[in-house]
Amino acid sequence: MQHVALTKIAQPQVRTDLPVLRIGDTIKVHVKIREGEKERIQVFEGTLIARKNKGISTTITVRKISFGTGVERIFPLNSPTIDRFDVVRTGFVRRAKLYYLRALKGKAARLKERD
Repeated sequence: MQHVALTKIAQPQVRTDLPVLRIGDTIKVHVKIREGEKERIQVFEGTLIARKNKGISTTITVRKISFGTGVERIFPLNSPTIDRFDVVRTGFVRRAKLYYLRALKGKAARLKERD
């Protein structure tokens, strides 16, 4: 009973403008950054390695290599701080979580493109 009530309250905050995001996709996440009074958009581009579906609390984990160091960020899909998602390329993978990419580097960490 309590779960149904929470779902009804959270329903207006659920975003409907999301593209289809699959594991293995290379995506650009446009994040709103506040610096004092100003607000700007910063782009985080990387590979979607994990997705946790929990209704309004659904999150995705995006990984990129920045100056030779792996950087991962977790984004809530329904957050108002996220402006939009752009799918750059779709990767062909056979797993739900790509945590094994953490141990790979260089050409070994590349994914095949989905047709």
